[in-house]
Amino acid sequence: MPFKVLVVDDEPDMELLIRQRFRRKINDGEFEFVFAHNGEEALAKLNEDPGLDVVMSDINMPVMDGLTLLLRLADIDRILKAVVVSAYGDMQNIRIAMNRGAYDFLIKPIDFQDFEVTLNKAIQELQTIKESLRAREQLTALQQELSVAARIQQAILPKEFPPFPLRTDFAIHARMVPAREVGGDFYDFFLLDKDRLGFVIGDVSGKGVPAAIFMAVCRTLLKATALQNLSAGDCLKYVNDVLVRQSDAAMFVTIFYGILHTPTGELEYCSGGHNPPYIVSPNGDLRLLDEPRSLIVGALEQGTFQTGHTMLRAGECILLFTDGVTEAVDSSRCEFSDARLRTVLEQNSSSPVDQIVENVISEVRIFSSGLPQADDVTVMALRRTGS
Repeated sequence: MPFKVLVVDDEPDMELLIRQRFRRKINDGEFEFVFAHNGEEALAKLNEDPGLDVVMSDINMPVMDGLTLLLRLADIDRILKAVVVSAYGDMQNIRIAMNRGAYDFLIKPIDFQDFEVTLNKAIQELQTIKESLRAREQLTALQQELSVAARIQQAILPKEFPPFPLRTDFAIHARMVPAREVGGDFYDFFLLDKDRLGFVIGDVSGKGVPAAIFMAVCRTLLKATALQNLSAGDCLKYVNDVLVRQSDAAMFVTIFYGILHTPTGELEYCSGGHNPPYIVSPNGDLRLLDEPRSLIVGALEQGTFQTGHTMLRAGECILLFTDGVTEAVDSSRCEFSDARLRTVLEQNSSSPVDQIVENVISEVRIFSSGLPQADDVTVMALRRTGS
């Protein structure tokens, strides 16, 4: 596609000279020249043809001179590069033209080698500006899409607490803080029946939009599978086999899925490569739920997933988290660590579940103050009240 140049000059020989000088490039489709004899004609042609981006204009012309044309170019809603042409002794008008936004100037009689160099320079700068604008527009569009994606992602995670206001036999709270606009962590909880509560936390490999899409798939698949009344281990095995067959081999997820039998406190669970949760007693005693452990989910089709069993006594709380908590770093590159998490849990062992979650997240933020968040941070706390 030829690059279009508008030449504005009242001298009748100018058009002929330019066509002769650039004959080969015109024939090769590299340039297309459009001609006007004064500023008014130039404005009309610019309005008719949005492809005209470079204007080579004489200063001294009838009807509308080049200096007035420069003022009027500011009213045209597109990027233009204007090069003015005048006599060697007309430096005052050339200075005025440059102050009015001219990109460059040429001296009469025109040296066509200089003309071509100036023209190519203007074209290159225009192309650079246009590429920058396109990149900025793409970035703006991407940011808008990410903003929408972030709202959608947050919308699919439970966010109204307490989620079961009529239930007094347990209390649950959770929160996810993504490192980017969208994240790869997720959590969920749902009643399997009146006596069983399913709850899950997960951490997808990777970051950004791919992780967010995979996160949504994992969460939906796990909940749909869990509602089929499978054991915790069988549920994760089914999810694993589906993900292995249908997902990118580079993507996987760590998941902890538990089922609380609310009348008795029996807790069955399966950990698919996820950080083992803590069970916190009201007096501050902690125990780590680290056995049995299974493989990460979505990596191997023949992976085995064992179901573990324990008891959640009345008043005890199970605290689930992703590695964005313990692996958060400070300015010295020291990690928050399990030790600091244990301290926070011991200090908040009798607090309501929402305070436990918020205090853990707050301590991580304080620890990493001044540094960008490197990973998603997700925390869930579930307490069996026994009432």
